[in-house]
Amino acid sequence: MAIVVEIDVLLAKRKMSVGDFADAIGLSPANVSVLKNGRAKAVRFSTLDAICEALDCQPGDVLRWVSDDGVESAAVSLPRSVD
Repeated sequence: MAIVVEIDVLLAKRKMSVGDFADAIGLSPANVSVLKNGRAKAVRFSTLDAICEALDCQPGDVLRWVSDDGVESAAVSLPRSVD
């Protein structure tokens, strides 16, 4: 399983530089690079909140899950059990 970070795509769509983005979310450009290149092991909710605010997007626009074989899975609604 892999989590793909879509910050590059979102920055390009908004024509925003990494430096401006880093300033907007309160991280160094080096830490933004770690995030956007998928090398981060974790992301704080406060950082994710700042990213979403700066890019005017939802968390699901920033992060995407891909299986080990590279196939993306569509979200599936599971039925709730009734006891």
